[in-house]
Amino acid sequence: MSAWIHQQAEWLVLHNLHVPLFFLLLLLSFAEAAAFVGFVLPGETSLLIGGVLAHANVWPLWLFIIAAIISAIAGDSVGYEVGKHLGPRVKSNSFGRFVGEKRWNLAQHILDKYGGWAIFFGRAQALLRALVPAMAGMNKVPYKIFIKWNAVGGTIFGSLVVLLGYVFASNLDKLEKILYRDWE
Repeated sequence: MSAWIHQQAEWLVLHNLHVPLFFLLLLLSFAEAAAFVGFVLPGETSLLIGGVLAHANVWPLWLFIIAAIISAIAGDSVGYEVGKHLGPRVKSNSFGRFVGEKRWNLAQHILDKYGGWAIFFGRAQALLRALVPAMAGMNKVPYKIFIKWNAVGGTIFGSLVVLLGYVFASNLDKLEKILYRDWE
């Protein structure tokens, strides 16, 4: 598996596809809350892949971490603005009905009960990561409070997820040796 990852990484660089992929991965992270893509593809999936590819030297780890933090914070800020300006219409349109009243109520309950901490810890769970920013906007949480919790959460969780991908890739050789040894 690690050899395959490195082979694909070399192919990406050779064909100059690493830059578009870099931005695609960040777009997916951004769109998680901004366009509610998190219901289909959690943003951490793209950040994990970015960390794995950083380990394969497709791009510098520090660069991808900084870009991941910015895209996560910006995506949640757009989600906040969507909730603030479109409010109840988001909940009542076809997308809102797809999400379901139960999920909206859960996000509302968590935001009411935990306030800023819900914005921070909402990053740890895909459903909340996609809904809490919009709920904060709908509830007119002051943006100064929202951005503080959003920035701290985006920085910590964005960095951790990218680093998890990087550490996973760096230990893949060891894992393969252990797994293949058991098959021999």
